[in-house]
Amino acid sequence: MTASHWVGRVIRPAVIVGGIGPALYLGLGLLGITAIDLGANPAEKLEHFTGTTTLVMLMLTLTVTPLRRLTGVNPLIRLRKPLGLWTFTYALLHALCYLVFDQSLLWGEILHDIAKRPYITVGFSAFVILLALALTSSGWAIRKLGKRWVTLHRLIYVAAVLGVFHYLWLVKLDTSTPVAFGVVLILLLAARWERRRRKGAPA
Repeated sequence: MTASHWVGRVIRPAVIVGGIGPALYLGLGLLGITAIDLGANPAEKLEHFTGTTTLVMLMLTLTVTPLRRLTGVNPLIRLRKPLGLWTFTYALLHALCYLVFDQSLLWGEILHDIAKRPYITVGFSAFVILLALALTSSGWAIRKLGKRWVTLHRLIYVAAVLGVFHYLWLVKLDTSTPVAFGVVLILLLAARWERRRRKGAPA
């Protein structure tokens, strides 16, 4: 098979189906089937798990374009949409865990929390960006927005920066994981900047 066939028939379907893996693992853990340790505070564990998974999916989404340029396999670009939608799915689960378990859907408290706690403000801002990107991921939206679609979807880098800061401010002791995400993001941003510097083309 050609590279296009491999991406279209094997890799992309694997990404679409495989994205449910973390959610399935978590769900089986809640049923006591997998070995996930929910600890003394299951709600907090759920929030951390879904938040970390969101960042993993987001970094994978941002890796697609540099990988396509590095390998010359242009069909890899078709992986961005499913990875981006899985990113939003886990961001939504993360937000729902916060709204339901942390705040019991008390909207007054939620609005106060968003306004007063910086890491919540930053996390909510990242979620709003991901929501906008998910809502405009269809072919219809691409045609309707035209060049504005490209500008809008570059905000994924802003969402990634906000997401890393959200995680970093949240963690009080071991910051190694959010720092690792930060390093990966810096490398991805550096690759994007270097391409623009060399070719003067949008990344």
